[in-house]
Amino acid sequence: MPVKSLNIDLLPVLRKLPFVEKGLLISGTVGGYKSVFKGRGLEFEDYRVYGADDDSALIDWKATARAGKTLIREYIEERNLNVMFLFDVSNSMLFGSTEKLKIEYAAELIAALSHAILEAGDNVGIVLFTDKIMAKLYPNRGNKQYYAISRILKDPKNYGGNLDIEDVSKYILSTFKETALIILVSDFVGFESNWEKYLEFMSAKFEMIGVMVKDPRDISLPEDSGQVVIQDPYSRKQLLIETDIVKKAYENLMRKQIRDVKYKFLKLKTDVLELETNKSFVNPLIKFFKKRGSERR
Repeated sequence: MPVKSLNIDLLPVLRKLPFVEKGLLISGTVGGYKSVFKGRGLEFEDYRVYGADDDSALIDWKATARAGKTLIREYIEERNLNVMFLFDVSNSMLFGSTEKLKIEYAAELIAALSHAILEAGDNVGIVLFTDKIMAKLYPNRGNKQYYAISRILKDPKNYGGNLDIEDVSKYILSTFKETALIILVSDFVGFESNWEKYLEFMSAKFEMIGVMVKDPRDISLPEDSGQVVIQDPYSRKQLLIETDIVKKAYENLMRKQIRDVKYKFLKLKTDVLELETNKSFVNPLIKFFKKRGSERR
């Protein structure tokens, strides 16, 4: 589909934000969401003398030896978590058999979640990538940052191209501290074999979440649709197929591809959320964070 025909309209997202954020607040995602990430969003503040009611595990024995009295480390909640969205905007994301293209659906998701995180007082940034970085915005907070993210998401010049995760991975690894949360949003179609290596590098340094956005046709073919022409989103090669003949093989292959992506994330102890463009992302997102939070308590 030509990039110029894209219609990234975030006005409906703005209208839905109060409902989205209400659901996230009820689930504990906004405000308390830091507690479901590694390190629980805490940073060292100072030492103080150990008291009878304190946890002995907090004693800093080196500081105690230097000071000649028993000291414990005090922590405060880290105020500014950097949340960075890595948004795959390559050709395969320009596909859609429903009301929304995958790329439009993903843009709405990022806009809604960005607004919620900014409302919680944290920093949000974004990188749009294909086989190169198409647009980037360093994490910041406030309304200006939300509108800057919106402008990037609405610009059709930022969409379309081949796919390679190498450049964006190197940028993230060289730019951010370990306190960053990286959210990778993609359909995970067309990744070369080296993508797992870069996922491993990023997940070793940062907290990561994968969001897999699928169109229903990425999962199954329609019944009794006869002959159709399909096209590779990257090579542009076309193939005439008889859907009734290849339907079962196609669906088995697609299910395997989804399982393989989930397995790669699971192997690195990184969570992945699967979404379909014909269903609202709000309830799956809330359930995902609730489950994540309960598993880390």
